[in-house]
Amino acid sequence: MRLAAVDIGTNSVRLLVADADGSDVLRLTRITGLGRGMQHTRRLSPEGRAETLDVLGEYRREMEALGVGRMRCVMTAVGRSAADAASFLDEAEAALGARPEVISGEEEARLSYRGAVCGLGQADWTVIDIGGGSTEIVTETAARSADIGSVRMTDLFFGTRPVPDDVVEAARAHARGILAGAPAPDGVIGVAGTWTTLAALTFGRYDPDLVHHSTLDREQVSGWVERLAGLSVAETAALPGIEPRRAPVILGGSIVAEQVMEALGVDRCLVSERDLLDGIVAGLRDGE
Repeated sequence: MRLAAVDIGTNSVRLLVADADGSDVLRLTRITGLGRGMQHTRRLSPEGRAETLDVLGEYRREMEALGVGRMRCVMTAVGRSAADAASFLDEAEAALGARPEVISGEEEARLSYRGAVCGLGQADWTVIDIGGGSTEIVTETAARSADIGSVRMTDLFFGTRPVPDDVVEAARAHARGILAGAPAPDGVIGVAGTWTTLAALTFGRYDPDLVHHSTLDREQVSGWVERLAGLSVAETAALPGIEPRRAPVILGGSIVAEQVMEALGVDRCLVSERDLLDGIVAGLRDGE
């Protein structure tokens, strides 16, 4: 029986279809900007809402064509924060054929950890999941969800590009204040679009086999913060390796990545393509 996971996030909507043995059948990501501007309005983006519903309809058709037997759809920080989330859930259920679950930051962290460490063996990993609206920092025994992410940072600080140095430093200080006090781990895994995009930018192209289990050091991440701050959104979108629709928010995500590495006291991060979606599918496979 085929299994599927759908993640409705602040910036993107993602689908994983897998066989019962865990092997991938299909992975899709669509950047819809559902939570764009929500830091100020507390409401979902009207344009992002319409596009997200279209994507959910597309995913429903894909799952039907692939013979998916069990599916779970979750909504993360954007669902926890939006004042109009309830009405969106009604529309999403009609489009997808199943009602999304708004999960807590702790549940999001647990699922991300489960997916990220799959196949890595026993180790004291800390998983860092940078989303659009929140960042989860999770170990095997503890989880923390911080209300900071690539879209939130963009809404708060980066209305225009390029970004002056004082604004970059203010954004860094804001992230540092929220992320301060995190524990220092033995090994760090970065999951989700900020980390994989930074790896792809470093390689100069996006190849999931190349990105998966590559490493980024803090100096590289800081270098990207400096470079991205000096570019317009259009110039960022033209860089080799980036999905153009991620260009508006990658600077915000990069600052979160830089500051969470500093808060954790680590110089290197293992980048993983396995994340929340894989954790959901693992749970379905185990009958959860």
